[in-house]
Amino acid sequence: MKGIGRIWLLGLTALMLVVSSACSNESGGSNNDNKDGDSVTLTIGSWRTEDSSNYQKVIEAFNEKHPEIKVEFKPSKNTEYNTILNTSLQAGEGPDIIHLRPYAPGLELAKAGYVEPIDGLNGLDIFPDETLQASRGEDGKQYGVPLNLSTTQVFYNKAIFKEHELEEPKTWDEFMEINKKLKDEGVTPLAFGTKEGWLLSLAHGIFGPAHWGGNEFVEKISKGETDFTSPEFVKSIEIMEELKAYFPNNSEGLGMEDIRTLFFTGQAAMFPLGSWEIEVLREMNPDLELGFFPMPSAVGGEPTLTTWVDGSFGINANSEHKEEAKKFLEFLTTEEFGELFTTNFKMISAIPGVQSDNELVNELSKAVSDYSTPYMMLVYFAGGNPSSKVTIETELQGMYIGEQDVDGVVQTLQENTEAWFEPFQ
Repeated sequence: MKGIGRIWLLGLTALMLVVSSACSNESGGSNNDNKDGDSVTLTIGSWRTEDSSNYQKVIEAFNEKHPEIKVEFKPSKNTEYNTILNTSLQAGEGPDIIHLRPYAPGLELAKAGYVEPIDGLNGLDIFPDETLQASRGEDGKQYGVPLNLSTTQVFYNKAIFKEHELEEPKTWDEFMEINKKLKDEGVTPLAFGTKEGWLLSLAHGIFGPAHWGGNEFVEKISKGETDFTSPEFVKSIEIMEELKAYFPNNSEGLGMEDIRTLFFTGQAAMFPLGSWEIEVLREMNPDLELGFFPMPSAVGGEPTLTTWVDGSFGINANSEHKEEAKKFLEFLTTEEFGELFTTNFKMISAIPGVQSDNELVNELSKAVSDYSTPYMMLVYFAGGNPSSKVTIETELQGMYIGEQDVDGVVQTLQENTEAWFEPFQ
């Protein structure tokens, strides 16, 4: 791979995701020291409610070195996290340690002065520069410690594939033939719903590169050498409309928990989602025979696996315990943490060189090395108000309920992006 592909391969060979811990009380930088007066309590804000038990293991390992610093992991529901966090930060409160959304959304908080710069933090130099850029502000300052590398791909139920005599697709046509065969034989092909907007840009990030050709197109559009009205991008929206035929009934009313349940209970054969779901699915159904495949190309190119730095941990600028919070962030840069993270979270650590004991995660890491392409709407088009990423989510939702068409999705997205994205102006 070349161009953007090379950039994305740096730092994408280690293994898997995101942890968060410790900071303040609910009303911002921890005010409640323990009664002995020798310890402080940090709270961590995050959207990863499903990772609570794993974060406790991280906190326990941290406390072996720093028993004087108590850490409380206090996540909020994914769809409510942004609102809860923004409201508390605007009131001068919030958790001591903030799980920052990747790229523009997290950096908007830094730009507003809510996140403490951490330049010079011990351990930051372990990360490749491209990884650090996900939480580096326009001012050149570093605001977060990268936690994990996420990927999106199509998971599939191996038992269902075997029962229906199916194999992993090598071309886009084969993928569509699998969908049709499953539907004809009474099986829901794709566990997917359109109730939650973020799922739509995520799925588009899986299926879109098959039609715009991966990294070469991303490089061109990021420089303004093409735009969203290009035939390649228009085709990616058309495909999103065509795929609805293979979604479950009432897909407009299905959210994340609904589609996950459809998949792990064997009611759907495939699940287009992120690598963070591996451990969740294992917990829900330990007997699930889980496989994955990169998205095969529709234009004769290589398959693609969409990849990005998915979150960092930063420090609340209003925290009363910044030095203690820095100690926790320093722990997140260690190989000890990276190994603990991959072992328990079954995700790709942002720390280079960390291996996993999970065969599926290792296979995924290998695929990242071979087929990585960036999550374009998040990495390059998460700016604007509303952001271009949110705009495509909203417009796709409108398309799925019949209030918008393909041309309308494309035109609205193009107009939104032209308003803020300098290469389009």
